[in-house]
Amino acid sequence: MLTMLNRLLRATMTKILSPVAHLFLRLGISPDVVTIVGTIGVCVGALAFFPRGEIWVGVLVITAFVFSDTVDGIMARESGRSSKWGAYLDSTLDRMGDAAIFGGLVLYYAGPGDNRWMAGLALACLILGSVVSYAKARAEGLGYTANVGIAERADRLVAVLAAAFFADLFGSTLLLGVVLALLAVASFITVLQRMLTVRRQALSAGEVSSRDVPGGGVAGDVPGDVPGEVSP
Repeated sequence: MLTMLNRLLRATMTKILSPVAHLFLRLGISPDVVTIVGTIGVCVGALAFFPRGEIWVGVLVITAFVFSDTVDGIMARESGRSSKWGAYLDSTLDRMGDAAIFGGLVLYYAGPGDNRWMAGLALACLILGSVVSYAKARAEGLGYTANVGIAERADRLVAVLAAAFFADLFGSTLLLGVVLALLAVASFITVLQRMLTVRRQALSAGEVSSRDVPGGGVAGDVPGDVPGEVSP
């Protein structure tokens, strides 16, 4: 459901923000500059406002800069500057912004908010969200695919920002707590899904030996073993 809403929102925002992207191109602004400025804005919104308890203000600031992700994409396509470097930069800085959002919540609830449970949930989302991204990136680096999971980045972002905004607006942590708990569980499940998907691909390619199966031993148990190699 969230994924479908994200697609509709992205399509709508693309139409709305296209004139802005075209203006930036006419001014000679690079898509990479928009990406960097957008990430700085997200980090400032999360780390300057969240720890002070000004959650709803931080959410508005973050939301304003989050759309830079759409703007730089339009600019790259329109100018023909789409490149692997641009994709790498965008993906890396996206994860930095995500970490700042959950990190800001951790700082607030571990400090002025004085709620260890909420701080723990936000920290769990921060850690597991990073592992979700790493599980996919590492799989692709090894030649596998891991495009599965119930907790995609956009879904997590929309859910936590909306919940944080309304939780602060109505002075209740219940909604945000429930959302953080669900996101943590969904992220954990996504990590497992991606691990199992990669394992199936490795098995099909004959790249998993019997010694890699639980109970069959692990490379490195015997002196001289090298991970990935099977002893004669």
